[in-house]
Amino acid sequence: MARSAQAAVVAASRNPDEKLTLAELCAELKIQRSTFYDWRAKGRAPRCLKLPNGEIRVTRRDLDAWLESCLVR
Repeated sequence: MARSAQAAVVAASRNPDEKLTLAELCAELKIQRSTFYDWRAKGRAPRCLKLPNGEIRVTRRDLDAWLESCLVR
């Protein structure tokens, strides 16, 4: 299977309502937590949910939309 076709299959099998932890998000993007907080402070991070305990979550749908907006054409 071609790499792009394989990526499409993986993306299609994801739950768009899945809520990623900050650790999961940083691992997926291969960034440091401090980088995420810097992006967030500058208004450049994906939309976040802040739970009552202060933890941050990002829905898969919001992450995918944010990544799509980052594409250079």
